[in-house]
This record gives sequence, structure tokens and C-alpha cells, in this order.
Amino acid sequence: MATQSPFSFVEDFFKSLPVPTPPAWAIDETHRKCVLVLNHVLMQEPEAMQRLLRQSGRVILAQWRIFTFKIRVTPAGLLDLAEEGDTPDLTLVLTEESPFALAQSLLRGAKPPFRIEGDVQLAAEVNWLADNLRWDIEEDLSRIIGDAPAHMLAEAGRKLSAALRDFLGQRIRDKAASEANPGNTA
Repeated sequence: MATQSPFSFVEDFFKSLPVPTPPAWAIDETHRKCVLVLNHVLMQEPEAMQRLLRQSGRVILAQWRIFTFKIRVTPAGLLDLAEEGDTPDLTLVLTEESPFALAQSLLRGAKPPFRIEGDVQLAAEVNWLADNLRWDIEEDLSRIIGDAPAHMLAEAGRKLSAALRDFLGQRIRDKAASEANPGNTA
């Protein structure tokens, strides 16, 4: 008999809830803030901007469940929100429906499962960005609160992330072991 996580009821509960549709202004503002953060990270890596420069004018559509995010590559090698009627050159669809499974995948450092449709070269550039771009949040925090407090906060974040990865890894190993030995309920 396979053992079930004691917290699976939480995920089942959230799956049963209807997903509320946020107001249009909130969606637009969230998209604008995401573009600002993405551009901030891109500006810290000149190679990333050079790669995007070659894709100027291309449109990327990212989608997960009912949520969509459409951006255009600018002539400066940065990103901007795409217009409503723009046809995407590349579509990225996250295929994992469960937010909990998606979070587990991200905390393990794995890429979540997704489907890609569209321009191969643009997809290769987006893949390079996903593999190589990292936000140096410690550096940004140090500008606001100083080097020592920023380092302490970043270290605490790394330890929390490592603890979550270890916890999730053990949970995944336990689940795999229980599925491999269905007669063992211990």
C-alpha cells in the first residue's frame, strides 16, 4: 500500500478552488513589474543583451494555466510588453498544472516541464538565458541596506533554500520507495 503525504489534502483543497480572475489593471501592472525585473537582470549580463539584440522585434508568449505573459524583444536587447494583437514567434507553455509540483521542481533546481512551439533560434536563445542568467539579489540588497546585512540575508535565504531542497528530496525519495514497495507501509 502506497503511503500518501499528510499534506496532500492541502493540494487537493487548492485544486478544488476556482481560480479567480484578477482585474485587468492588476494583470497589466504585474506584467510591467515583471518586465522591469527581467530587464534589470538582463542589464547585469551584457552577453544576454547581445543575444537578445539578434532577436529584436520577436514576440514570446509564456503561458501557465489561465495566465499568459507576452513580451517583445526591443532593439536595445531588452524586453517590453507586446501589443495585444502581436502574433508570438515563440510560445512556451508550462505543462505542470499543480503549483505545488511546479514549486517542488523549481526548488530542486530543475526546469519545470513545458512545451515549446515556434522559432527554433529564438527558443535556443531563451534556453541560454534560462541556463545562464542569475539575479544577484545580494548585490542589489547591498545597495539598499549595506554589505553585511545583505550578506546575512542572502546566506539565510541560501540555507532556507537548501533546507527546502533537502526536505523535498527526502519526500520524493520516500514516495518513490513506497511506490516501489507497495506492501511496506512502515
